[in-house]
Amino acid sequence: MRTIATLIGTIAPATVYAAAAAPAGSDGIFVWIFLGFFALIVVGQLVPAVMLITGLIKGITAKNEVKTEAR
Repeated sequence: MRTIATLIGTIAPATVYAAAAAPAGSDGIFVWIFLGFFALIVVGQLVPAVMLITGLIKGITAKNEVKTEAR
């Protein structure tokens, strides 16, 4: 447990320095990969939602054909 605390204590200042030293607008490739993956998830959720809504609208606007049988 003590070694983990020591490791975190030595790495934490380095991450602060790296974040402060990076110029604004220097997005790396991993940021774009993350944003692309996020967009892929959003589009993957929108496709079934649009299909469901179009089916709902078609169901509401369709004419109801009631079959009556002669008795």
